[in-house]
Amino acid sequence: MIGFAGKVKVLVAAGMLMALSACSAQYRTHGYLPSEEDLQQIVPGIDTKASVEDLIGVPNAAGVLNGAGYYYIETEVRHFAYQKPKVIERTIVAVTFDQADVVQNIATYGLEDGRVVTINRRVTQTTDGDISFIRKLFGNVGGISAAGLFGE
Repeated sequence: MIGFAGKVKVLVAAGMLMALSACSAQYRTHGYLPSEEDLQQIVPGIDTKASVEDLIGVPNAAGVLNGAGYYYIETEVRHFAYQKPKVIERTIVAVTFDQADVVQNIATYGLEDGRVVTINRRVTQTTDGDISFIRKLFGNVGGISAAGLFGE
């Protein structure tokens, strides 16, 4: 039978074990990236969008214009303690097509090929100026007459 001191030692050891496990980094992989062997099966100038989907699967993202490409994206993210998650690796395979939906090129990009893109927030200004909602709501209270309501 374990005495009180033994129980305290077990609890302290369990607490230390939990604290140490919380400090270890965790890695998570998101997305899908086809294997190099699968990519070798695609022949530019011959394969089409349909055959690419059959060979390596549906893409993570696709362009919306004619001749736009398929994009297969895989990202590895490092989670560590209280810190913000950090992307440590990202690989993008871009399969581009011509106007007839025939494969034109296959390119692979990594984090080193990317650029930081700043988001430009465009806000449309209203013509109301600084008029508040309450002022708009009650602004017409004195402008309505009974004669105007009944058509007299």
